[in-house]
Amino acid sequence: MQKHWSKLIPYILVAPAFILMLLVVGYPILNSIYMSFLDYTLFKPKDIKFVGLANYLKVLSDPIFRESLLNTVLWVVFGVFFQFLFGLILALLLNRKFKGRGIVRSVILIPWVTPGVLIGLMWRWMYDGNYGVINDILSKLHIIDNFIPWLSSSDTSMASVIITIIWQGIPFFAIMLLAGLQAIPQELYESAYVDGAGSWHTFWHITLPMLKPTILISTLLRIIWVANSVDVIYIMTGGGPGYSTHTLSVYTYIKAQKALDFGYSATLAIYLTVMLASVAFVYFKNLNLKEVR
Repeated sequence: MQKHWSKLIPYILVAPAFILMLLVVGYPILNSIYMSFLDYTLFKPKDIKFVGLANYLKVLSDPIFRESLLNTVLWVVFGVFFQFLFGLILALLLNRKFKGRGIVRSVILIPWVTPGVLIGLMWRWMYDGNYGVINDILSKLHIIDNFIPWLSSSDTSMASVIITIIWQGIPFFAIMLLAGLQAIPQELYESAYVDGAGSWHTFWHITLPMLKPTILISTLLRIIWVANSVDVIYIMTGGGPGYSTHTLSVYTYIKAQKALDFGYSATLAIYLTVMLASVAFVYFKNLNLKEVR
């Protein structure tokens, strides 16, 4: 009898956390799926009704959804790629020994730990077309003659918010990759130098392969986070001008909070979830999972 109970102890210990996850994560997911089959608008609370797949079909013919999908791809691809690129460069620099390295490692975390709302407000001020510091600097360097309305023009607004999210995400990759760099045995580098390998060869044949598990996991996490990001774009542009900075997450938020159309916003959220799940599935399916573990 005692042996039987000892086998149940791990499950009993895990049960509270599992139940909490079901309540915090599971219930909202199931509720969103349920609402996606409803015509659920708070402007018409008495007219809530089951509409089946009508919301899903409506999304496919929605031109704003198509534009938001394209913007989401640009937002994620360029945002995550340059976050990784600059994060890798920064990690390689921070892995070197220099005076004040500990202080620098702490300071670079500032963009990452700063709330997204504050980042949006700060960069909106910097991009301001009348008194923004970016226009002021470019003007003094004689790069531009007239101030550019970065966030008010559909030609520059998307690039502007992408630059902001790149700035915010660089520290994440830097810290993750720095941890991976410090886990690489120094004996590998010493052996490579003895064999006459240069810095470039050691980077390609030792550093990158050894960093691969860290790169794969951190990149996937960042793809999911960036795709779901709302605060930075919404604070900076509100999804405009027009729909030029509408991403799927921003469009979902606007439909829920502004239009109060919870049925349609839930459907948009389901589409985004399925897309991200598909990306994660394909991502891992085409990789050697043994290298990720």
